[in-house]
Amino acid sequence: MLSKNVLAFSISALLFTVGARADEPVTPAIPGVAVGGVVVDVIKEGFNGTEGPIGYSDGSLLFTETNANKIIRIAPDGGVSTFLENSNGANGLAMTPEGEIIAVQTKDTQVGVVYPVKQKKVLAKDYQGVKFQRPNDLVRASNGGLYFTDSGTRPSKENPNPEPSHPGVFYISPGGDLKQLAIDIERPNGISLSKDEKTLFVANTDGEHILAYDIAADGSIQNRRNFAKLEGWKKGEGDKWSSGADGLALDDEGRLYVASNAGIEVLSAKGEALGVIPLPKKPQNLAFAGAGKNQLYVVGRGSAYRIPLLAHGISSRAK
Repeated sequence: MLSKNVLAFSISALLFTVGARADEPVTPAIPGVAVGGVVVDVIKEGFNGTEGPIGYSDGSLLFTETNANKIIRIAPDGGVSTFLENSNGANGLAMTPEGEIIAVQTKDTQVGVVYPVKQKKVLAKDYQGVKFQRPNDLVRASNGGLYFTDSGTRPSKENPNPEPSHPGVFYISPGGDLKQLAIDIERPNGISLSKDEKTLFVANTDGEHILAYDIAADGSIQNRRNFAKLEGWKKGEGDKWSSGADGLALDDEGRLYVASNAGIEVLSAKGEALGVIPLPKKPQNLAFAGAGKNQLYVVGRGSAYRIPLLAHGISSRAK
């Protein structure tokens, strides 16, 4: 006999599967993660920058419309609304148990609380007098410590000759002290913690692997290693190789989900490749949300998607 949870998921998956067109992306069958043939639900397109999703306390999802200077809310029924205006270019998000939302911010580059508005405060604005360049993503540890990435600078059509890049990984201790943990990653991007919080994962957009570090008692990191090779590793514009590794999310079984050039790459807790969920556009970031935390929300290239899964996110985390 099917359990209530499995039966509920089976009905949900069936609703997402019926009527799928040949050109619609569907989930592959990944044991414990996804039923094969479930349609990727396109919630909305046309956003101006899509990043930083987290599961909110009411079962909705929040993500940043970075270029529009907003935080957007997707309700459990798929309704879309503005949650916060004037976010200072918020990119990655984290949330405290008290409901404060912390963001890495890209207009006036800093890390700090952006919501509730009356409780706004800056936690870090520079490192040893040097301003951050492109604060990108962050993750909050259960003790209140914050790990975040600064992806540095890179040439663009608008700015072909930016200032020299100095990317890094940083840590704000529960007491508010800022430490620089790593400066040897070409383009640090998404960041996450293992379920036991003994390992820090970092996505290196310009690299072939997800990186892993052991976490010491003081929050510092050591023993850098390649955790998993990514299928998204390929040659792009200008013959430049990149995995496109961006946002990271973790499920309750310790599996790691990576937004990459290939789609959503699913890795076991040991770094084994389990499968890839394809998407219409290259994903940028992702998070579990919903009442049962079995809805995987993905944002990228101006679009937002929802995928019902067998796997569940960690109930005590916003992501």
